[in-house]
Amino acid sequence: MIAGSFALGTQPAHAGSEGVGYWSGGAFLGAYNTDVDGRQAYCADLDAAAPYGSTSGPERITSLDSLSRQQLAELNYVLDRWGQSGDPNITAAVALHVWSVTSAGTYNSHGMSGDDYYVARAPASERGTILANLATIRQEAAIYAVTDPSLSLSLDMADQYAGTLTVATHPAGLTGTATLSDAVFADGSSSRTIGAGAHPITGTPADGVPSYQIGASMSIDAAGYGAALDLYVTPGGGKQRLIAAVSGSSTGLSASAESPVIELDFQPEITTQVASRFVAEGDAFVDGLTVSVSKRTWIHLDGAPVEVTATGTLYGPFDEHPAEADTPPAGAPIAGSETVTLTGAGSYTSSGSIIAPESGFYTWVWAIDKDAHGDHAKYLTDSFTDRFGQVTETSVVPFQPVAVSEADQRLAVPGDALTDTITVSSSNGAWLKKDGAPIPVVFEGTAYQVPGTLPPTQNAEIDAAAVPLGTVTVTADGPGVYTSPSVVAPSGGFVTWVWEVKKSSQPEWVRDYLASDWQDGYGIAVETTSVRWPITMTSLMREYNVHPGGRAFDVVTVSGFPANHGDFAGDGYWGADVDELRHTVYGPFATDTMLTDDLDLTTAPVLAELTTPARNGVYKLGYTDEDQIVPTEPGFYVLVTRFAGDDRVQPYQSSPADVLERFYVPPTGTEVPVSVITQATPEAFVGEPFSDTALVQGTKIPVGAYLVFRAYGPHPADAGAVCEVPFYESDEIPVTQAGIYGSGTTSVDAAGNVYWIETLYDSDGEIVAAGECGAPGETTVVKEQPEELIVKTNAVPTVTLGDPAHDVATVTGTVPDGARLMFEAYRQDGDTATCTPEELVFTSTVIELDGPGEYRSDEVIFDRTGVYYWVETVTNADGTILHRGICGAPDETTTVAESPDEPGKPGTPGELAHTGGGDWWPLGLAGGLIAAATGGVLLFGRRLAIARERNGQVREEDMGFEEFKAQFEGAKED
Repeated sequence: MIAGSFALGTQPAHAGSEGVGYWSGGAFLGAYNTDVDGRQAYCADLDAAAPYGSTSGPERITSLDSLSRQQLAELNYVLDRWGQSGDPNITAAVALHVWSVTSAGTYNSHGMSGDDYYVARAPASERGTILANLATIRQEAAIYAVTDPSLSLSLDMADQYAGTLTVATHPAGLTGTATLSDAVFADGSSSRTIGAGAHPITGTPADGVPSYQIGASMSIDAAGYGAALDLYVTPGGGKQRLIAAVSGSSTGLSASAESPVIELDFQPEITTQVASRFVAEGDAFVDGLTVSVSKRTWIHLDGAPVEVTATGTLYGPFDEHPAEADTPPAGAPIAGSETVTLTGAGSYTSSGSIIAPESGFYTWVWAIDKDAHGDHAKYLTDSFTDRFGQVTETSVVPFQPVAVSEADQRLAVPGDALTDTITVSSSNGAWLKKDGAPIPVVFEGTAYQVPGTLPPTQNAEIDAAAVPLGTVTVTADGPGVYTSPSVVAPSGGFVTWVWEVKKSSQPEWVRDYLASDWQDGYGIAVETTSVRWPITMTSLMREYNVHPGGRAFDVVTVSGFPANHGDFAGDGYWGADVDELRHTVYGPFATDTMLTDDLDLTTAPVLAELTTPARNGVYKLGYTDEDQIVPTEPGFYVLVTRFAGDDRVQPYQSSPADVLERFYVPPTGTEVPVSVITQATPEAFVGEPFSDTALVQGTKIPVGAYLVFRAYGPHPADAGAVCEVPFYESDEIPVTQAGIYGSGTTSVDAAGNVYWIETLYDSDGEIVAAGECGAPGETTVVKEQPEELIVKTNAVPTVTLGDPAHDVATVTGTVPDGARLMFEAYRQDGDTATCTPEELVFTSTVIELDGPGEYRSDEVIFDRTGVYYWVETVTNADGTILHRGICGAPDETTTVAESPDEPGKPGTPGELAHTGGGDWWPLGLAGGLIAAATGGVLLFGRRLAIARERNGQVREEDMGFEEFKAQFEGAKED
């Protein structure tokens, strides 16, 4: 590319001078300063004089003497790379190289190497360095010098955007600045310095154009390359030529290239994000589309964007999140489809025309069909379909868990474990799954004590007066049948279950999958259990000995029936009340040993059968001509009372072993020996009082006799009866006549069996009768206080107008700190038990509970006759209700009556003359208990084994037995 030579215009003359180098003996080795352009140049003629005269130039030359073009190229290369150095060891080496080429003959004419000859002009210490530099210069010049440097460009496109700019240079190491149009290099720049080789480029056409071309241009500074030199001349007889490397713009190379016209297309792609992860049933599915272009930009025609149609298909419902896949599974259900017209990259929203039909997972798949776009199809690179089952494209319609339940116990007794069976399902479609397993749902079931004593009425709302007995949970791992944990049945009444699902009670991750809270109805019959009330009866034969043909009289006190028992006629699910008590007198029996709990009453002889209403009260049996009890043969008789039971009250039967329900028709002239029959409190809780009771019988009780009760224990139940050292010993209790005597109360602070022994002494301290350790009826089983709080109440049943009444609550179990008790009384004006503020007539003072025990209300004098229901309430320190009684509950009724009539006259029912016992018992009415204690049964010393089965309180019998009443109070059981 450097060809020919040209003459410079006339230049002003300048004197030359030494540049960088060494002097030695009047000779110089190094570069000369031309003083023309400030460059350093080197002498080409060893035989010519030094260039101190006027110097002209430079002149570009492409030939010099007989030097070859390669030699010129090497000189150009060396002078360019090292000629302008400021290091004398380098300029000296350059001068030696120039002379060895331009004046080769002279250079080597001294009989030795010119290098060694001329390097002597330098200091000896520097000669080795100069010669080493000279060797490097010659070596590199031979390798890198180029006679004809060149540059060429070419563009090759692999596709519409990716291509290669190929640069070819000679020599290969040339570098320069390349500039692209409508394209960039790999580093994102459109202009950069590069050398020979293939350089990746990316087309950057203007947005929206359908086609474009890529251009490339490049220039290289090729200084030091080519067979040319700059020549300076010193005129005159000692004409000296100076040479330097070619300088200036003439040393540059340039080239350019252009690609063919490139036709363009683009590829739109879609990613989506559902507007809501959870969509309620009946709401619209809405999907948000983000449209991007993975290839090129959106093409415009005539200034308008090409329209592209995207179709979204919503698959579902599925019961769990479907697995992500390239395509939907075969047969996948389709909820609907929508189309969106796309006019460029950006955000779009589906129309929301698809409505959520039921629970499930629903997932979108969006697609663009190239072939469906007609003439514009050529602008689309390809069709597009996104993946099936992506999380961001999936919505969930929550499911609604519900349950149908049925109480496992239609009838129960207090203390039973009540459970409910629930059949669980989803009411709005599939029960959803996560990670392959059904989503667990916590169902909460609350057992409510129904207020009052009648079955509940079904209602969507829970009765405000209903008292929750306990809440249990069932975690349903999908549809199915589940049985709830148990709740302890209360003292009596109806218990109904209410089940609910509360989102707030679920694990946090579950909540969004549930449609809403749910609750079933209150008082549903099949979800209700009747905890049948236990009835209690206390009774006593007025006379124990009855002569043949005489009459026996019994007083039966009944409690435990709901106050409205006998009035409930049934409701189609719950049966009507059975309003009948049957009282059967069995006998005669030859001995009292036959009167046991195992007596077969179906074959036993029957003397009389009587009936009374199945309601609370005191019933006198044998006092009228219609119900007289007249034994005709000697022997033992017993009255057994039965209640068949109904849907509100438990069946009941008194024991044929009950000595207080016996009478004896003795043969004439029989004498009864002294004996003692005892019955201890059968059960008590730790810390509660308990006692023993003795019935002393016989015709000749020694004067000065007395009773002593001793209690032993408590001992483990499996250790057997142990009576060694008593922990309790009663006072000496005088016994003046046949009757009932109490031990006084005691208590223990540990659980176990307590064994009683009663001993009857005469005045000299000799034993008349004594019990045995572990005898039947002489063990009190002491139990630990229960964990749960239990409250049992017993109101005064009957008072005369003007007399005070009260209620008593026996509290057992764990009593929290700060617990308080309050009693309320409600006057009843109708047949339905009602305890609302309108009926409230009395509120007691608040009683602070300091643990288990018996607590009594204030006395209240009701101002008019009628029926009053008591309701007790226990609250904790925060006022939360821990227990509330039932309106109309048994033993919570006080009847206020007018003053009683005058006692009946002799000959009317209730008079002793009809008993036929006048010849036997002159003690009269006040000695009735003594009469009962002197029957022939005492010949066998039988104990009162059945007394433990009594659970109620003996009521006033209104018979004038004041002495018996006072004695019997000690044997009363709560």
